Amino acid sequence: MKFDIVTLFPKMFDSPFGESMIKRAVDKKIIEIKTHDMRQWAWNSYGAVDDKPYGGGIGMLIRVDVVDKALKEIKNKNSHVILTSARGKRFTHRDAERLGKYENVIIICGHYEGYDQRISDLVDEEISIGDYILTGGEIPAMVMIDSIVRLLPGVLGKDDSSKDESHSSEGYIEYPQYTRPEIYEGKKVPEVLLSGNPILIKEWQKQQLKPVKPKVNIPS
Repeated sequence: MKFDIVTLFPKMFDSPFGESMIKRAVDKKIIEIKTHDMRQWAWNSYGAVDDKPYGGGIGMLIRVDVVDKALKEIKNKNSHVILTSARGKRFTHRDAERLGKYENVIIICGHYEGYDQRISDLVDEEISIGDYILTGGEIPAMVMIDSIVRLLPGVLGKDDSSKDESHSSEGYIEYPQYTRPEIYEGKKVPEVLLSGNPILIKEWQKQQLKPVKPKVNIPS
């Protein structure tokens, strides 16, 4: 699977993707990650990719012609294009599973005050990672890629390790887990986990599943 990231700050991805699970997935050739500096498709000789909004307003917008040129160069028939956007749909575990089935995912990282609305017509979907504002789409891109990659076959140590965890069970958060020491500062590991009885342990784990908390509406 290949990820193409169009960004104004390609160096931001060096450290997160140069460590741990992502690096191992790259080394094993399970995935390929390529960052593209958006300024190579700048509309002027100064490397500008943004412009003033028509009708006035604060800040600058990324231009549609810049993104269009980038996609014409990068995109192929197997590409799925995502725009990071505060107005996009909320990213979920199910989205990570779905997106992991594409051969190529292209992520356009938004920046400045936003983007020309016509860019929406060039992408397959817009995605947000939460109801808050970030300075750019780089961190959302990292979050999505991390979530997608860990579900790909061969990335994690055990085949089932990505299936039996938080958010994998529809509508529930993972059951609590324990390791040694058995007793720490008076707090004990539940007896059932020490029983060695897999049937009782599975039943206990099911009982401990907690429903996902509903979205909280913050009063204005």
